[in-house]
Amino acid sequence: MTDKIVAISTCGSEEEAEKVARALVDSRLAACVNISSPIRSIYRWKGAVETEREWMLVIKTRRGLVEQVREMIQKQHSYDVPEFIVLPIVDGSERYLDWIDQETVPLQERA
Repeated sequence: MTDKIVAISTCGSEEEAEKVARALVDSRLAACVNISSPIRSIYRWKGAVETEREWMLVIKTRRGLVEQVREMIQKQHSYDVPEFIVLPIVDGSERYLDWIDQETVPLQERA
């Protein structure tokens, strides 16, 4: 098990997805955020089944930054309840995992 995680979120437009992704990378809370092509989401919301196009964010960061990433997404996001799911990275390329460490900096460690 590593201390790296993948967080998943979705946005209602490509522009919003880019805004959230750039905020996470610019603030060094994520090393990388992949933005998927539009996906189709079918979900239940306020008693009705909805179908919408969304853009998925795949966020690579460290476990210790989860709360800060969650707060940034909530601040940047237009949804009432933005998706935020965290999955552990059990193993991976040592060089890639080291790169995540190099590119992410907890707020308390910043000068």
